[in-house]
Formats: sequence, structure tokens, C-alpha cells
Amino acid sequence: MSSSLPSFPVPHRKLSLDIKGNKTDLVICRYDDYFLVIATQIGTMGTMLRARKEEGVLTEPTFEVSVIFGKRDEPMLVGCARQLIEHISTSGSSRSLVLSLGLKDHSVETLKGIVSVVIENRLW
Repeated sequence: MSSSLPSFPVPHRKLSLDIKGNKTDLVICRYDDYFLVIATQIGTMGTMLRARKEEGVLTEPTFEVSVIFGKRDEPMLVGCARQLIEHISTSGSSRSLVLSLGLKDHSVETLKGIVSVVIENRLW
């Protein structure tokens, strides 16, 4: 008797790559109202951030990024979420972003690498 597991019902991509000598696992999921991106070098979820575009009637759109839980004193993590939500928005999607970053290295190069890989493998 053969049994096959159903595939994950949400469109997603799983990647594993090396960023600055650290094995980095990425999962990108597209839900109806948001994107979920998990990037980990420690094998668990890390700091969780939420980013969304706010439209104004008479003003240019702004982007709000907030830390849901985790490190609140890491401005580079907020910058990473802001870059991703701006790219999502300019690509024509109105979905919000939930981003989990469990990283050993919070350097600019590591975060740029994550942003680049997510954009290359985008689901929007």
C-alpha cells in the first residue's frame, strides 16, 4: 500500500544556500493576504517582523515595519523588511509581509544576500 502525503497547500519555495559561510535556509510562502518569508541560520525562527504599505489619499504611500517579537534593537533587520515590502509593493502586489530572521550574522552583506535571494525567488 502506497501512501503519498499531500503537498503543502500554499504556494511556496524552499531554498538552502550559503551566505558568508553560514548555511541559510529560506522558505517563501504566498497566502491570500500576505507573504511569509523565513530565513534561518540557527535552525529556528528568529525575530519576527511585519511590514505593510499604507496608502494615503493625498500623500505618497508609506511603509510601516514593526517587530512582532524578538530583537528590537537591530535596525538592520527592520531595514531588510522595509526593502522587501517596498519591492513587493512596486511589483504591484498589495499583500503585507511577515518576515522571520533567525540569523547568526546580522551584517549588511548577509541581509543584502537574503533580500537578493528572496527577490530572485519571489512569489509575487
